[in-house]
Amino acid sequence: MEGEKDILFVRRDKDGAVTLYIDEDWAAERGVDPSQLVKIEIPRELYANGTVQQLREYAATCLESLDNGTA
Repeated sequence: MEGEKDILFVRRDKDGAVTLYIDEDWAAERGVDPSQLVKIEIPRELYANGTVQQLREYAATCLESLDNGTA
């Protein structure tokens, strides 16, 4: 059985930085076009206990997998 997951919305900036958003509305309030966001499932344990840096690294790995067609 696969563990529970939580959702974050992610955008990779032009400089390669990964920005995390809790939902599309929050991102839009900060001037982000929702079409630029990628929905990433985060393992519950990481979401609950991980650092922001760990979440960014996990999201970046997921984005790279999507870019490479291996997700």
